[in-house]
Amino acid sequence: MNTTSPTQCRAWSRLSAQAAESASIAQLFAADPSRAQSLVAEAPGVRYDYSRQRLDAPTLELLCELAAERGLADWREALLAGATVNSTENRAAWHTALRAGDAAPAEVKKTLRAMSDLAGRIRSDGKLRRIVNLGIGGSDLGPRLVADALADGAIDVRFAANVDPLDLERSLEGADPAATLFVVVSKTFTTQETMANAQAAKRWSGGRSRFIAVTSNVELAGGFGAAEVLPMWDWVGGRFSVWSAAGFSAMCALGPERFDELLAGAAEIDRHFAAAPLQRNVPALMALAGVWNVNFLGAATHAVLPYATALRLLPAYLQQLEMESNGKRVDREGRPVSYATAPVLWGAEGTTSQHSFHQLLHQGTQVVPADFIEAGRGEILAAHARAQADALAFGRDDPQLPAHRRYPGNRPSSTLHLERLDARGLGHLLALYEHKVFAQGVIWNINSFDQWGVELGKELAKRILSRR
Repeated sequence: MNTTSPTQCRAWSRLSAQAAESASIAQLFAADPSRAQSLVAEAPGVRYDYSRQRLDAPTLELLCELAAERGLADWREALLAGATVNSTENRAAWHTALRAGDAAPAEVKKTLRAMSDLAGRIRSDGKLRRIVNLGIGGSDLGPRLVADALADGAIDVRFAANVDPLDLERSLEGADPAATLFVVVSKTFTTQETMANAQAAKRWSGGRSRFIAVTSNVELAGGFGAAEVLPMWDWVGGRFSVWSAAGFSAMCALGPERFDELLAGAAEIDRHFAAAPLQRNVPALMALAGVWNVNFLGAATHAVLPYATALRLLPAYLQQLEMESNGKRVDREGRPVSYATAPVLWGAEGTTSQHSFHQLLHQGTQVVPADFIEAGRGEILAAHARAQADALAFGRDDPQLPAHRRYPGNRPSSTLHLERLDARGLGHLLALYEHKVFAQGVIWNINSFDQWGVELGKELAKRILSRR
């Protein structure tokens, strides 16, 4: 497997020269009016329009050459086969197996059946009216996003992640302990914030609530008093775990059948990622556009702007997925990198974001590439998403206008058009970003599946607390 520096690739130096001479987005459209049709790729349920990126056909060809030089095809095959791609922890990162359907490992199919049976009983018997998910990071952000986007109201599902007591208090407002289920999600069953909330929940319940654990530490879960334990595996990273038992609360919120649709949508993208040629491979193109913006055009941040309230939590979910995965300063061989890796990711739902920070996007001193996500939520939202992308790309430089009313333009963006925003469509979207992150990690020669940067702060906090 290729673990050399990307800067040693022939395509890297050629891209650097290309960036120095790159045309503006307006010039690119003037030279090739058909790019609005040609710089579009399709995956199941998704159309990806990257015509407003500052790249042309020769640049795209070089980016694909860079991916080939970096061995993306070999790394992709290893990922999808469950090989050891997490080198620092000597593990696979086989989250795609969680949504592989009939081809999934037996332990995955067994767990999904258990989840479905349990969630079905909880939703149908009416004894439980509140579910509170206790988890943090990947044990919270993914399930919270899915539940917020797709919950059908059959049962009230809430989430408590922060150790601040107010977070748990809000999740329990109006709840009856006897009709409340707590789902404690922690791979080790030792996560400080989660276990502090779990102990607080036990005190609140007075022994009347039911607890389910999602963990690999069956012994600790049993000692805690969990009525059922659903498994977690070391080959599934937290930020890639929404498809697993970590997503049990989300399954309760939308129902087992629609959770199956979520998995099916992600599996369709897995097959697309595995088979589509690079120039028509949507997650690969998303990754390459990002590499072009970060490493050759100097962008330091990236905005994600979903024009759908159902996706309002997507930026927070992607912050962990992208920055915890690729916010690395050493490569797979332990060498400090001399190039930028993950940009700072941020964003919010449109159109509310337009009345918050789009001023900076249009007229600020930093160029912020953006992803617009258009999900068919009405003509007004669709028009605004299109208008924002056009304004960023082309600006308005009328000399008759005062300077403060001019827009420089030449600010790149892509648009993801979702065929529908349902469980399958959300599965499509989340899997696209997962594979984008992996592909960028391959380009940058970093391990996208560890997160050693979070450990030191936890160690120091324990030391501080032990002195008290």
